[in-house]
Amino acid sequence: MAFNASATASTVNPRAEKQKIRSVVFASAIGTIIEWYDFLIYGMAAALVFNKLFFPNIDPLLGTLAALGSYAVGFLARPLGGAIFGHYGDRIGRKSILMITLALMGIGTFLIGLLPTYGQIGIWAPILLITLRIIQGIGLGGEWGGAAVMVLEHSPKNRRGFYGSLVQVGFPLGLVIATLVFSFVSKMPEADILSWGWRIPFLLSAVLIIVGIFIRKNVEESPVFEDMKMRKALSKSPVMDVILKHPRTFFIAIGLKISEVSWVYMLTVFMVVYATTTLGLPKSLILEAILIAAMVEIVTIPLFGYLSDVIGRRPLYFIGALFTIAFAFPLFLFMEMRTPEAVILTVVVAMSMGHGLMFAPEATYFPELFGANVRYSGASFGFQVAAAIGGGLSPIIATALAGYLGGTAGVSIMLILLALITLTAAFFARETKNEALLK
Repeated sequence: MAFNASATASTVNPRAEKQKIRSVVFASAIGTIIEWYDFLIYGMAAALVFNKLFFPNIDPLLGTLAALGSYAVGFLARPLGGAIFGHYGDRIGRKSILMITLALMGIGTFLIGLLPTYGQIGIWAPILLITLRIIQGIGLGGEWGGAAVMVLEHSPKNRRGFYGSLVQVGFPLGLVIATLVFSFVSKMPEADILSWGWRIPFLLSAVLIIVGIFIRKNVEESPVFEDMKMRKALSKSPVMDVILKHPRTFFIAIGLKISEVSWVYMLTVFMVVYATTTLGLPKSLILEAILIAAMVEIVTIPLFGYLSDVIGRRPLYFIGALFTIAFAFPLFLFMEMRTPEAVILTVVVAMSMGHGLMFAPEATYFPELFGANVRYSGASFGFQVAAAIGGGLSPIIATALAGYLGGTAGVSIMLILLALITLTAAFFARETKNEALLK
C-alpha cells in the first residue's frame, strides 16, 4: 500500500501548498546548514590546530593522527544519534526531534569554543574535547534523517529529488561559512590563532543555533506521520525493525553512502593536512580551493537533484562511483602540480563529481527506500553507519598510509575499493523515482 503526501492536500489551495513546502524546505535546510557548519569547523580545527592545543606532547604525525582521531569520534557517535533520534522520530514525530538535535549540536559546539587547552588543564583538555565531540556526533546523527524525511513527506512525487537536494545544499553552505570563518582566522598571527583565534568559529555557532530554532518552531508536522498516528500504525521498535525486517535495504543504504562520504572528507580533512605538510602549500590556498568547490556545489547539488527526478536516483550513483575510480590516482597527481589553478580546479571537479553527484539524491533516495513507520530510523541509521566508517575512519587511515608508506598510492587504492562497494550497492538497489511513498 502506498501513500502520496501531495494527495492529502488535494483540497488545499495550490499556492498555499507550495508556500508550505517551501517553508518546510527552508526550515530543514537552515538546520542542516548550521549542523554541518558546527561539524565541519571541528574537522578544520583538527587538521590545523588541535594537534598543538590538545595533543602537544607527542610526535607531530602521531599528534595529527590523535587530533583526527578525536574528529573520528564524532562520526562514531553519529550512528548512536541516528538510532536514538530515529526511534523517537518514528514514534513521537519528526518536528520535535529536529528541535532537540539542533539544540544538542549547538551546545556541544559552543562549549568546545570555551574549552581550556592541554597547557592549562593537562589530560582533561582532550578528554573534555572528545566528550563534546561525542555530543556533536549524536546531535548530527539524528538531524539529517529528520530534515530529509520532513521534506520528502511534504513534497509532490515528481519533485521529491529536487526538494530533497535542497536539504543537501546545507552541506556546501555550511562548508562555505566554516571555510570563510577559518580563512579569516588563518590570516591572524599563529600565536593569536593558538591563543584565542581558534575559538571564534565555535562561539559563533550560538548565533546560528538561535536563528535555526526560531525558524523551525513554526514548521508543521509531516502529514505522513500524522496519518500513521491516526491509523495507529507506528512501529514499537523502528530501529530493530529496520535491522531485522529490512536488512537488505539497510545494507544497500550503507553501501550507497560509503564512497561519497569518504571522498568528501578526504578532500576537506585529509587534503588539508596533506597539502599543507607534505606538499608545502599555504593553508590559505587549500582553504580557498575548498571554498570555491563548495560554492560550485551550491549550484550543482540542486542540478543533480533535479536530474534525479528526470533519469532516476541510481544512474547518479553509477556515474559518481565510476568517476571516483577513474580520478582516485589523478586527484593527487594534479595536486602535486602545486599551482593555484591546478589545486583549485582539481578540488572543484573532485567535489562535485565524486561527492555531489551521489550526495544530491540521498535526502530523497534513502527515506524512499523505507516504509513510513521506520523511515526516520532507516534513513538516519544507514546514512550514519556509513558516515562513521567512511567519513570518520578514512582521513585517519589515509594519513597513516601517506605517513608510513611515503606516498598516496595506498590512499587512491582505498578510495577505489570504497567506490566499488557503492557501485555494487547501486546495482542491487531499486529505483524509486516513479514510486509512491511506501506507507
